[in-house]
Amino acid sequence: MSDQPEAGVAGPAPATPGTPAGRPDTPCVAVCSTTFDEVCRGCGRTVAEVAHWVSMSAEAKELVWQRILAQGYPRRNK
Repeated sequence: MSDQPEAGVAGPAPATPGTPAGRPDTPCVAVCSTTFDEVCRGCGRTVAEVAHWVSMSAEAKELVWQRILAQGYPRRNK
């Protein structure tokens, strides 16, 4: 048995510099909904945070992560 992933099967995404180990770069859980307010019901980010995520600094992203984790996000189906 090999530690290498099977051909054609993607392994875990590489860690993004500045993010804690094991945490994805984005809190997105592909359950996008801002139907009733400006906060996504899946990840807990505001519409502006979602729109600007790729251009936010690591420090700004960390502040968002701290807030959404404290609020019980991201909400993944288990």
